[in-house]
Amino acid sequence: MTGNRGLGARWRRRRPLRTRLALTASAAVALVAVGVCAAAFVIISYQMTRQLELDLAQTATQRIQQTRDWGPTASDASCRYQAVPCVQIVPADPARDPRGGYRALPVTTATREVADGRRTAYYSELTVAGQPVRMYTTRFPGRHQALQVALRSDTVERGVRQAAWALSAVGAAGVLLAGALGYWVSRTGLAPVARLTATAERIAATRDARHRIELPAGPPAREDEVTRLAASFNAMLGELEESVTARRRLVADASHELRTPLTALRTNAELLARADRLTDAQRDRAAGALGRQLREVTTLVNDLIELARDEEPRPLVEQVRPAALLAHAVGAARGHWPEIAFTSDVDPDATALTVPGVPARLTRLLTNLLDNAAKFSPPGGPVDTELRLVSDELHLTVRDHGPGIAPGDLPHVFDRFYRAEAARALPGSGLGLAMARQIARAHGAELTAEAAPGGGALFRLRIPAH
Repeated sequence: MTGNRGLGARWRRRRPLRTRLALTASAAVALVAVGVCAAAFVIISYQMTRQLELDLAQTATQRIQQTRDWGPTASDASCRYQAVPCVQIVPADPARDPRGGYRALPVTTATREVADGRRTAYYSELTVAGQPVRMYTTRFPGRHQALQVALRSDTVERGVRQAAWALSAVGAAGVLLAGALGYWVSRTGLAPVARLTATAERIAATRDARHRIELPAGPPAREDEVTRLAASFNAMLGELEESVTARRRLVADASHELRTPLTALRTNAELLARADRLTDAQRDRAAGALGRQLREVTTLVNDLIELARDEEPRPLVEQVRPAALLAHAVGAARGHWPEIAFTSDVDPDATALTVPGVPARLTRLLTNLLDNAAKFSPPGGPVDTELRLVSDELHLTVRDHGPGIAPGDLPHVFDRFYRAEAARALPGSGLGLAMARQIARAHGAELTAEAAPGGGALFRLRIPAH
């Protein structure tokens, strides 16, 4: 038995899903069709036989009324043809049988028992004059006699056979229809799955995530589970395409950004390799330039690694106080930019408030915003920071008083390696603001940029306080 089950399981696994679904649907519909036909045959056979028995019982009642005063009577010659009901009266005592005996309908011990009242009325099958008949034997009320009434049953048998042939044809047609319906159901029901499979195979072969599955037109409320699966797969493909495009753009931009400092590094390294031909001042200048370029490349590579990371692992998340992080970041910025005046205004309601986050990454976000503001501020100019609790959100703003953001640059300030016209000559990799927005999104926060009233740029960070 276990071997048979294993063989059946292996056979099912080797069949395509469409074939298995078609066979299952066909078998279910065919089983229902055959079951309905079988039930209909049983009901027709029972009803036809029941109708014949009712006719016999009705005939027996009529003959009892018509032959109330008759004695024992044998059936006549009409029983040979059975065109009309064949009737016979049998006494309980064999000594009172009519002269000549009974010629057509048999008289048995059961018949005598019915006549004597020791047995209830019953139906029986027999053959008279070569024809099948059904006989009803019942007792005369108040007399020790039994009445036998017989009618031909070949019409019933013929009707039952005709019904059997008709229902067999209907059942066969139902099985064929079930097969066609099963094939249609498997073909139409699995069409989105087939398209999904073909799209996945095409993407695996071409490594092109721009392919999509065609979805049927219609309102979303009428979508079935397979259509929703295809829609989800399309959404996943969109995310994959966006991710692949972003990765390629990051690699291309990083290659472009690294080319210049690496060229400068090689030039200075080759220059220092011929240090015996240089003066002390030239050698010091080349060594200083080499050190600055190494620091720039190191910073750029670290920024790329940080930017290429996804969300931090969940175990690193803890409850942090944005007010404390802001104070720490502002203090570090004052040491790094001594010529800039940093101010901090914290709402007392937000001082002790905590939010879930990764402290190192949130500190990096604030540092990038402060460094960006300091870079565009004039010497001695202020950089204002403010932390407020507004409704159920923490609003943190960083404002500088520099040239501000041009309207054409505003949509691109968070793009990787993007630099406005005024920032081309300033130090930096163009990754700080992109990294800040990525960290904000990883913490469920929103970082936006806008032109500050009166000049300068204003960056606003909204953090859910709940």
